[in-house]
Amino acid sequence: MSDAEPATSAKLGKVKKNALSDGQGRLAALLISPTMLVILFVVGIPIIASLRESLFIRNDGVDPTTGMVSNEEKFVGPANFINIFAGNNSVSGNYGQMDRFWNAMVNTSLFTVVCIILETILGVAMALIMAKAFRGRGFVRASILVPWAIPTIVSALMWKLIFTDSGVMNKVLGTQILWLADSPAAFWAVVIADVWKTAPFIGLLTLAGLQTIPAEVYEAARVDGATAWQQFVRITLPMVKPTLVVAVLFRTLDTLRMFDLPWGMVGPQKYSVETLSMFAYIEAGAGRYGPAAAYSIALFGYIVLIAFLFVKLLGADVINDEEVNALRERKKLQKKQARSARLQKTSVTSGAMP
Repeated sequence: MSDAEPATSAKLGKVKKNALSDGQGRLAALLISPTMLVILFVVGIPIIASLRESLFIRNDGVDPTTGMVSNEEKFVGPANFINIFAGNNSVSGNYGQMDRFWNAMVNTSLFTVVCIILETILGVAMALIMAKAFRGRGFVRASILVPWAIPTIVSALMWKLIFTDSGVMNKVLGTQILWLADSPAAFWAVVIADVWKTAPFIGLLTLAGLQTIPAEVYEAARVDGATAWQQFVRITLPMVKPTLVVAVLFRTLDTLRMFDLPWGMVGPQKYSVETLSMFAYIEAGAGRYGPAAAYSIALFGYIVLIAFLFVKLLGADVINDEEVNALRERKKLQKKQARSARLQKTSVTSGAMP
C-alpha cells in the first residue's frame, strides 16, 4: 500500500465535527427523555397491556363449583394465538370460504398493495403537475390537497352517498351496481375512496423532493438530447427516490391499519371489506378481549415486519440525519480498512514463511 493510500483513507475516515452534537450523547439523551417518556406511556404501556390481555380469556359461563355466573378472566397462555391458525370461524368473502382471520388478513394486504400502487402513480403525477410554473399554480396545489385535509369518516360518509343504489356513481356509469353490498364491488369502492383521499399526501411529499432537484440538471439533459421520459426515468425518479420511499412507507403503514373508511362506507360484518383492525374491534365489542388483543398483536407484528423490510430492502431513510449517515459510512470504511489490513498481514506472513 502506498503512502498516498493511508492518507486518503484517513481523510475519508474523518467526520466533520458538529459543535452542537458531537460528544454530547448524555445531553442529547436528557433532551429527548421527555419525548421518550410520553412515547412510553402512549405507545409502550398499551402494547404491554395488549400482550398481557392476549394471554387471558374472559369466562362468562356458569362456574360448575358455585353455580354462579362467572365474569372472571382465565389464563390460557398462547391459546388465543393458537386459535388464530385453527380455522374455526369460517366465513364467505371475496375469496370463497375462508377463516375469518385470514380473510381479514388478505383484505388488509390487498387494500395495501392496490391502494399504494394507485396512490403512488397518482401522487407522482400530482407532484409533477404542482411543480410546473403556470398561472393558477397555487389554486391547483390547494385544490389537490383538499381531499387529504378532509377527516376520513367524513370522506367515508360522502363516498357512501356517492355509491348508494341511486347515487352519482351508478348514474354516471348508467348501470345498477350494489357498491355497498357484501361483494367485490365494495372492495373497489373503498379503494377508490382511499386513493382519492390519500394520493395527495404522496404528491405533497414527492413535491418537496422535486423542489430539491437543481434546474441545471434538466438543462444539461436537454442539451444532451434527453427526451422528457428519459429525464423522468434517469433524473427525476433516482433523485426523488429517498423522499418517495419514505412517503410510500408511511402510507403503507397507515393503510395496513385501515379501519374508519370501510367501516363508515360499507359497515361492519361485511367480509368483502373487513380488515384486521375491524375484526379486532368487533371482537373487543363482543367482550372477547383476549382474542381481540391477539388479533391486534398479530397486526402489530405484521406492520413491524413490513416496516423492517422497507427499511432494509428499499433503504427508507426515515431519519435522514447527515451525522448519523456519516458515522455509518465511517464504520463501513473502518471495517473495510481492517479487512484489508488482515489480508495484507496474512500475505506478508505467508511470504515470510520458508
